[in-house]
Amino acid sequence: MRVLFYYLGIILVSWIGLVSCSPKQKQQEESSRVSAKGTYANPLDVAFGDPFILNDGEGKYYMYGTGGGAKDGFAAYSSGNLVDWKFEGQVYQGNTEDSWASKFFWAPEVYKIDGNYYMFFSAQWKVNPTNEEENFMIGVAKSDSPTGPFIEMYDRPIFDPGYPIIDANVYWEEGKYYLYYSRACYKHPVESEVADWAREKGWYDEIEESWVYGVELKPDFSGVIGEPVLCLRPPLKMDDAQSEWESRSVTKQEINRRWTEGSVIFKHEDIYYMMYSSNYYAGENYAVGYATSSNPLGPFTKAPNNPVLELNTHKGGEVTGTGHNNIVFMDNGDMYCVYHGRTKESGQERVVFLDKMEIKSDGSLVVDGPTTTAQAIPF
Repeated sequence: MRVLFYYLGIILVSWIGLVSCSPKQKQQEESSRVSAKGTYANPLDVAFGDPFILNDGEGKYYMYGTGGGAKDGFAAYSSGNLVDWKFEGQVYQGNTEDSWASKFFWAPEVYKIDGNYYMFFSAQWKVNPTNEEENFMIGVAKSDSPTGPFIEMYDRPIFDPGYPIIDANVYWEEGKYYLYYSRACYKHPVESEVADWAREKGWYDEIEESWVYGVELKPDFSGVIGEPVLCLRPPLKMDDAQSEWESRSVTKQEINRRWTEGSVIFKHEDIYYMMYSSNYYAGENYAVGYATSSNPLGPFTKAPNNPVLELNTHKGGEVTGTGHNNIVFMDNGDMYCVYHGRTKESGQERVVFLDKMEIKSDGSLVVDGPTTTAQAIPF
């Protein structure tokens, strides 16, 4: 009889726990149950923009991004399987008396170098004598732990090119470090056939553009070596193969801007692949393409199979605004594309997606997404 009461008690406690947990807890428990079966489904249970995942090399992953509950800075999550994520709290704090940055904290990327962790990020620079609305610059903070605290290495941005910049990405090889960034659209009107077309329609007087640049970094990250090199920009001609998908912010009458931003570069069999995002980051048409080069600073040639990641609502799906991706390199050689997007359920909130990507035998890059159906957990 005592055994019967014991098992009845277990059932009762389990039932009470089930009915009393919040919808958020239920979602987290479901995520764990799904992952226990060896599969997962997008979106992940993380609400970040511009997600970046660091493979720490010790069986642990750390995710950083824009927003995610952080105030004037950045938060982090940790995971052992890339699916179930633990909130680690805020790991960097800006907008302090000693910080050069005041607001608009965006797109952190963290790199492990010689046992230390370096966070590159974008923010509004306090030094703003002409009171510019967009005075974005890139800085770097350091920690001895992936969960911080990250402390700014310098009381200033890495460098000031004379225009606002965002979306830092760092690549290094053969003792050299390279910084890639996007010149903001702000006060950067560019003449093109797309601009002429929009002007003739009476939609916009001018079209502002953002361009991706690369420049060599000093080894201590205190500045740059040489002048920035233009790597990518939107097409000038409307019959350019890339013009349709890269101009949708304008042709869909979302805004008078064309973006080339969120770049990330890696090397595969002596070829440098640079992925990038185009269109309005807050719109449905945010999408990802890539370009290739034999040199880390270009010239880059955009791929014929662009875009490799875009909304799927025209195919019966529910995902829009897919962009600002990064790449997770697995120990077994697999690659995964991490990016943010929106679903009907998330509304305007950006949530994180993780999908398999690969380089085909012909050298073309393919992302198997966006997906919302079950797939195998990365191992």
